[in-house]
Amino acid sequence: MMHLLSIALCLAAFAALALGMERQQYDLFGRRLKPAVTRALRVMGASALLLALGLLVNWQGWGLSLVMFSGHTSLAAGVVFCAVIGFRTAAASSS
Repeated sequence: MMHLLSIALCLAAFAALALGMERQQYDLFGRRLKPAVTRALRVMGASALLLALGLLVNWQGWGLSLVMFSGHTSLAAGVVFCAVIGFRTAAASSS
């Protein structure tokens, strides 16, 4: 159960960090978001990653939790990366 929670937090974090980038904002919304919103997305993404790491460290200690965190972040980053590519491809083919 802790793995799923950590992966969900990592997915949300990387999605927020991706939305905090101007290029993805243009791709998704056709415009740049307000600087305050962009900053909030970046802070939320970083906070969610730290929360996921904290949960894992509290559960398993530093040794194993860092290995698990590395795997969870890699999986989450790959999923978000593929989703961004898929959205960009779908948007390009529909226009």
